Amino acid sequence: MIFKIRLENTNDAEEFVKAASQCGGDVDLHSGVVYIDGKSLLGVMAMGIKREMNVSINNPEDSILKSAVEKFVVA
Repeated sequence: MIFKIRLENTNDAEEFVKAASQCGGDVDLHSGVVYIDGKSLLGVMAMGIKREMNVSINNPEDSILKSAVEKFVVA
């Protein structure tokens, strides 16, 4: 499953990482050619705030993550 998010501040990044960390599968963020682990706060912060990023969830059973971070999803 792939969807886009936008994190506006460090609190959003912390909330996203907390939700991603509770997933059993891999959660990756990517923007352009840069891929990072969505469970790493340092990685998410390095990727940048206030930019659109794609989220890839490799375990379809973890679709609960999308509902947990619904407020960050970009249409």
